[in-house]
Amino acid sequence: MSFLPTPIQKHPTTAKGRSPESQFWKRYKHPVFIKNYSPVTSIHFAPTEPHRYAVTSAMRVQVLAPRTQKVAKTITRFNDVARSGHIRHDGKLLVAGDDSGLIQETTQLLSCSDDTTVKLWDIPSQSAVTTFTEHTDYVRSGVMSNLNPSLILTGSYDSTVRLFDARTGAAEMVMGSAEKGQAPVEDVMLFPSDTLALSSSGPILRVWDLVAGGRCLRALSNHQKTITCMAFNGNASRLLTGGLDQMVKVYDVSSYRVVHTMRYSAPILCLAMSPDDTHLAAGMSDGTLSVRRRNTSEEEAQAAATRKEVSRTGDFESMLERIGEPEYLSQRPVTKPKGDPDEVKLAKEHKKKLAEYDKLLKEFKYGEALDAVLVPGTSAVTFFSLLQELVYREGLRIALSGRDDVLLEPVLQMLSKYITDTRWGPLACEVAGVLLDVYSSVVGLSTVIDHELAQLRGRVQAELRLQKDVCQLRGALDMLLCSAVLSTA
Repeated sequence: MSFLPTPIQKHPTTAKGRSPESQFWKRYKHPVFIKNYSPVTSIHFAPTEPHRYAVTSAMRVQVLAPRTQKVAKTITRFNDVARSGHIRHDGKLLVAGDDSGLIQETTQLLSCSDDTTVKLWDIPSQSAVTTFTEHTDYVRSGVMSNLNPSLILTGSYDSTVRLFDARTGAAEMVMGSAEKGQAPVEDVMLFPSDTLALSSSGPILRVWDLVAGGRCLRALSNHQKTITCMAFNGNASRLLTGGLDQMVKVYDVSSYRVVHTMRYSAPILCLAMSPDDTHLAAGMSDGTLSVRRRNTSEEEAQAAATRKEVSRTGDFESMLERIGEPEYLSQRPVTKPKGDPDEVKLAKEHKKKLAEYDKLLKEFKYGEALDAVLVPGTSAVTFFSLLQELVYREGLRIALSGRDDVLLEPVLQMLSKYITDTRWGPLACEVAGVLLDVYSSVVGLSTVIDHELAQLRGRVQAELRLQKDVCQLRGALDMLLCSAVLSTA
């Protein structure tokens, strides 16, 4: 019978950072930090390629190229602090305002003001088409419907979210209230279908059902401080929120569960994601603009090119006529020849090479096998798996005996390091007991070994104090829970 190698123990590991969702968001690497002299208050990506983005900070709006992060244009014609630089859907015009009330560069736009009004402007006639005055405090966020430009969703510091209709000139729906203890609304968004709305007030993210008359579907509290901004990914399947707690949370909109979290160096004021999901930009209160880039795979690039061609031609059939018959349609499926159905194929066995410590165990050299797993670079899993194998073989005492202070020191260091680890604590205690039994007669003859034994004793005493405190805390919690149950009974 062949020699069986030492079984390496496998311990359960947490799934944090290992899910496909986390792996996707961790691909946003190579952050580029662009320092500004004032807080970055707004970021907006152009819907059309090459998806340039507008960054609003201080008294200027800069348009940057996503690939090179170079400034393509700088707009400084502002009399005060610039606000809300947005690029039009065709990528050719930009709209921005400032604290003096000036609005620049577009044809028709929506403005929300600190004077509590919301206005829909017609720039060619230089006049306000509609003015809404229902809000009673600063209006810091607003968005127009993608499907019906007459519908406008706004959020105000009066803690309300209102849906206005430009055709009637009034608010058709009011969501939230300061009387219910809700915080001022910092940002609002509409889903592409215009059936659901999102609002952030304080650390709470709320989902409103517009079809059901503005009923609150969800109230999510995953931030520790105020949520200042929200953004969708390219297909609106993920929602990103940024807050003053320096965190960006990624939600799955199908379940509103947080699937990933990113930490930044300063409170986040604005957040944006490119339509092709390749760039993630965040503006912070210290004036830093952080841009993270994700490298796309060949399959994603090919799929993006196909979607672009389909959108340009209008349908899939015209695309086929333009580029010719695809290769996969012209090729016939190739069938592999089948052999005799009664033929039996024997698989060739490939013997695995034994590790050095397994070779020594095979020769019953227990002490040398233990030395083989004490070399630098060997994992703790391998070390304790070998100790467990020595216990099964009743060779632990043999492996520990006959060692001088040089060979005994690394064993004591490993035991001292992992004796409080829940995975290997019981085994480490057993090995430490055998080691003290073997070398009890020579304790005190080596300063190196005495120091390591003192370290081991200190770790054990600290763990005992910790377990005592945990037991006291558990008793106190049991008393509180019991008193709470009795008071409600």
